[in-house]
Amino acid sequence: MKFRSLGTTNEKLSAIGLGCMGMSFAYGPTDDDESIATLHKALDLGINFWDTADMYANGENEELISRVLVPNRDKIFIATKFGFRYGENVAGPKNSAGAYFDGSPAWMKVAVENSLKRLKIDTIDLYYAHRIDPNVPVEEMVGAMAELVKEGKVRYLGLSEASPASIRKANAIHPIAALQSEYSVITRDVEASILGTVRELGISLVPYSPLARGLVTDTLNVATLADSDFRRSLPRYQQEFADNNAKLVKGFAEIAAGKNCSPAQLALAWVLAQGEDIIPIPGTKKRKYLEENAGALDVTLSVADLSEIDELVARYPNTGERYSEGAMKMVNH
Repeated sequence: MKFRSLGTTNEKLSAIGLGCMGMSFAYGPTDDDESIATLHKALDLGINFWDTADMYANGENEELISRVLVPNRDKIFIATKFGFRYGENVAGPKNSAGAYFDGSPAWMKVAVENSLKRLKIDTIDLYYAHRIDPNVPVEEMVGAMAELVKEGKVRYLGLSEASPASIRKANAIHPIAALQSEYSVITRDVEASILGTVRELGISLVPYSPLARGLVTDTLNVATLADSDFRRSLPRYQQEFADNNAKLVKGFAEIAAGKNCSPAQLALAWVLAQGEDIIPIPGTKKRKYLEENAGALDVTLSVADLSEIDELVARYPNTGERYSEGAMKMVNH
């Protein structure tokens, strides 16, 4: 395994992390036995950076992870998030009825205790605010998060889908170690100004969905997705973008074949090639895909390779939005 530094800290994280959301939530049927086996396989591969959130299946994902986390605590750098909730003291998925975002210090204090209890640990390594709450000053939220560091409940702080202005305000209150945002070969919003901001401040970028939720792997058939798979509700995976995306994926697969790697490995190699300060967290709930993802570290891309990929993506720009209109309003605050 290759390792990368977390921000300006001395922490060495596996260059490819593991997004655990799909083990419990969002991507169709779950299989706890296979998920647990996948977590153990991550340890075997040296993948020590695991990512979850309190909203993933209303905390069930944190509880699932705890089964492998607790007996292997010293081998795992665990990240979780707070903010999405519904009901009294209950975290919940942002696309569930009645859910809302709460970045208040009061909710954070409840949320962190709940996460610690579910994870069955004393300290969370990296604690993210899942979004920026427009109703709560960033300084107030991060100030409260900083208290968790003083109390020993959290080691490092992170933000997710935050704007450059919010990142700067937050970092002025307490050092921000990581910004988690969607970033892939076809989702490049962060390149406009966010990536430059985190680099200026010495903050790692942690891309989620670096495989575009499976789209660029050349294995995704939207028509066969389970009814419970939330990609069915996302614009990018609708019929109006199908022709554009099919052509893009076909071209991407051809480039991958020329590099003797899978499209998934090529997609991850592209993200990794964007800088040593970038640590992607592809999600999977199966061992075979985890091993495939880890193999991306053996794929080296030349300047010519990167140009060829950029030219392909530019040829098929009509990929569709990554989130619904309502969800897009919650990013880049």
